[in-house]
Amino acid sequence: TGAQQSATVANPVSGAAPDLLPHFQLEPEDVYIVKNKAVSLACRATPATQIYFKCNGEWVHQADHVTQHSTDRGTGLPVMEVRIEVTRQQVEKIFGLEEYWCQCVAWSSSGTTKSQKAFVRIACECLWVPRWGAGHWHWPCPHPCASPDLRKNFEQEPMAREVSIEQGIVLPCRPPEGIPPAEVEWLRNEELVDPALDANVYVTPEHSLVLRQARLADTANYTCVAKNIVARRRSASAAITVYVNGGWSTWAQWSGCSTSCGRGWQKRSRTCTNPTPLNGGAFCEGQNVQKATCTTLCPVDGAWSEWSKWSVCGVECTHWRSRECSEPTPRNGGRDCHGPELDTRNCTSELCSHGAAPGAEDVALYVGLVAVAVCLVLLLLVGVLVYCRKKGGLDADVADSSILTAGFQPVSIKPSKADNPSLLTIQPDLSTTTMTYQGSLCPRQDGPAKLQLPNGHLLSPLGAGRHTLHHSSPATEGADFVARLSTQSYFRSLPRGNTNMAYGTFNFLGGRLMIPNTGISLLIPPDAIPRGKIYEVYLTLHKQEEVRLPLAGCQTLLSPIVSCGPPGVLLTRPAILAMGHCVEASAENWSIRLKKQSCEGTWEDVLQLGAEPCTELYYCQLEAQACYVFTEQLGRFALVGESLSMAASKRLKLVLFAPAACPSLEYNIRVYCLSDTQDVLKEVIQLEKQLGGQLIGAPRVLHFKDSYHNLRLSIHDMPSSLWKSKLLASYQEIPFYHIWSGLQPFLHCTFTLERLSPSTCELACKIWVWQVEGDGQSFTINFNIAKDTRFSDWLVPDSEVGAPALVGPSAFKIPFLIRQKIISSLDPPGTRGADWRMLAQKLNLDSHLSFFASKPSPTAMILNLWEARHFPNGNLSQLAAAVAEVGKQDGALFAVSEAEC
Repeated sequence: TGAQQSATVANPVSGAAPDLLPHFQLEPEDVYIVKNKAVSLACRATPATQIYFKCNGEWVHQADHVTQHSTDRGTGLPVMEVRIEVTRQQVEKIFGLEEYWCQCVAWSSSGTTKSQKAFVRIACECLWVPRWGAGHWHWPCPHPCASPDLRKNFEQEPMAREVSIEQGIVLPCRPPEGIPPAEVEWLRNEELVDPALDANVYVTPEHSLVLRQARLADTANYTCVAKNIVARRRSASAAITVYVNGGWSTWAQWSGCSTSCGRGWQKRSRTCTNPTPLNGGAFCEGQNVQKATCTTLCPVDGAWSEWSKWSVCGVECTHWRSRECSEPTPRNGGRDCHGPELDTRNCTSELCSHGAAPGAEDVALYVGLVAVAVCLVLLLLVGVLVYCRKKGGLDADVADSSILTAGFQPVSIKPSKADNPSLLTIQPDLSTTTMTYQGSLCPRQDGPAKLQLPNGHLLSPLGAGRHTLHHSSPATEGADFVARLSTQSYFRSLPRGNTNMAYGTFNFLGGRLMIPNTGISLLIPPDAIPRGKIYEVYLTLHKQEEVRLPLAGCQTLLSPIVSCGPPGVLLTRPAILAMGHCVEASAENWSIRLKKQSCEGTWEDVLQLGAEPCTELYYCQLEAQACYVFTEQLGRFALVGESLSMAASKRLKLVLFAPAACPSLEYNIRVYCLSDTQDVLKEVIQLEKQLGGQLIGAPRVLHFKDSYHNLRLSIHDMPSSLWKSKLLASYQEIPFYHIWSGLQPFLHCTFTLERLSPSTCELACKIWVWQVEGDGQSFTINFNIAKDTRFSDWLVPDSEVGAPALVGPSAFKIPFLIRQKIISSLDPPGTRGADWRMLAQKLNLDSHLSFFASKPSPTAMILNLWEARHFPNGNLSQLAAAVAEVGKQDGALFAVSEAEC
């Protein structure tokens, strides 16, 4: 044939790239002939000098090829592209024998390469073949051709959905079966979705449409479209709605107080616009308005006091009288007094002569007055010198002031026995004399009035002689001390009772003040008071309504407000103030500061916990439920926290009280929500004792988060045949800010119940307390209201208050001489690190090494902190074991025996 002849003539030509076989960039693909339209087949190869089609094993005539030459820009190799057309007649010629197929053959100087086969089919229902039978012609369809088709129904269609913004969306689509297989495309509001133009969109190999992050612009109707050469099918449209949940804006500033004088309200608001809810998104949960109480100081106008008495008549023949604007003094913007404060009048009825010279009698009078004044001054000086000389015996020597340290137990230092396993042995100097002093300033009822100490090398030599100090009874002494405090302006705000105050007189041996059942104490270490000085020291727990502590923003009070003083006294070593707190501390959730009130009454930040201290005057050891404040300046302190995230939480103590006796049908259950500190619980217990209440359940702890959600309380599962609740709503609620500020200590809700019969005494119910979207606790109550006292052990009797003041060695667990030996041994740097650093590590205090190192005696700081943390129940054996571990590192060190402790 002509095609074969042309094929034999087509020989490779020179110029092709050597040693490279042709590579097809485009190969022919299967096609269908619809009706009588011819189809086109194409192929492209490089490097190629000749390309020809072969169909069903026969070469296609060269004249039927359309050839195009070009060069590959990247490699510079020749590229050849060839096309042919196939008609319906060509396919029908061989129908029934085999399928019609074509493939390309490409030549280069290195050889030939064949492309894949492309099948050409006729798109028809079947191929009609006439046959004779039964006396007539009929047209059966014995050989149906490959029938292209596209069914009508999708196997899976996209469904309408509502999704949150930035959420991923997957719209599935499984097109109907078809020959050839259908191609799939997506429409958004009848516009074609092109993944090449939108990086947020892509189509999976299974034809699903994926939106990586939903946007508001993606709210639309989506349609899956399947098509082939036969038909085009559309799925049902799926409506996708992208919604936005509302979010709160930040709180606005607090409004001004509703009253210009006295107690009122202030509020702040926020809006649900961050973001605003859209397309059916949820509205913000919680309150959009917060209220808080506020107090505005009322202006007080000044008023005159009574006129003083007239003065004596002067040389100018006048006398005068005065008054002060002090009843009351103007304050808080009040008006000053109007009128003169000095009144002057003639005292001789205008009969006095101003120009007369003084006579001899006047000169004698003046000389006599001057002589009397000189005598009085001399007598006063003599009295002062006598008094100072008498008092010099008390203050001249350090050891002499030990007669003022009340409650000392007799201390006798004995040599250790040979058979006693000792960790520390101190050999006293028994050859020296021992002096005995009698008398004390604050005597203990259970201790002798004598102190015996050897004049060893650890103590200064004592002067000879015996000294006696006369003192009043303990009852009158406390009254005198409070009276002395009340005369000083700084102490006028101190409570006059004994339950929230402790006081004592201390010298260089130190001591301890404690407010019973509150966890509040003040440790005055040895040598904190300069030798030769005696201080009267007090420790006071303030009620929060007595001291106004301003809080801003997310700040909250975490501890009681405690005063120790007098302020301004000289301390040579830090005292340690211990008090409880209610914070679940974590650096990522809290910024905690120690505040101190200045002399002007303003509160200042003196220490930020976790940060480098700005001064060496203050330091704080924060533990799970207590903090220990090192301070060299006494004053008024409080621990304040500022939440850094909504995960910040405080501990609340939930306590249930009810009447111990119930004479009426009504029965009240009071649920207190308190800051989890001992002092607040103590005051509630004292209040309930006055009200005749009893504890009806073990206290529980609830973690209250800074989420602006309120605290809710409800009662459930109460037998309706015996009791009914008078609560109209399903729950009670305490506003978030009232709890979070920490300034309202006794927050509580009352559930008023009514028993249907006076004989009903058994009460069974459940009380739930929970923060909205937060932590919660439940109380199961099942007791007899007439005689059940199983929780009375939680109420500490008033008699179990302990000694509020301990002076001298009785205030410390570690004996003074042993303490001094430990300090002198561990303060100097030791071999192999056997010094105070290792002791701090053994006691789990190594996080405070930098603070200890900044002090003259790091070991003393460690022992002082141990005393503050472990008094009165500290285990000296554990401390001795820690000291012994340090001693093993250095043979020169020693340890303490339990007997000596």
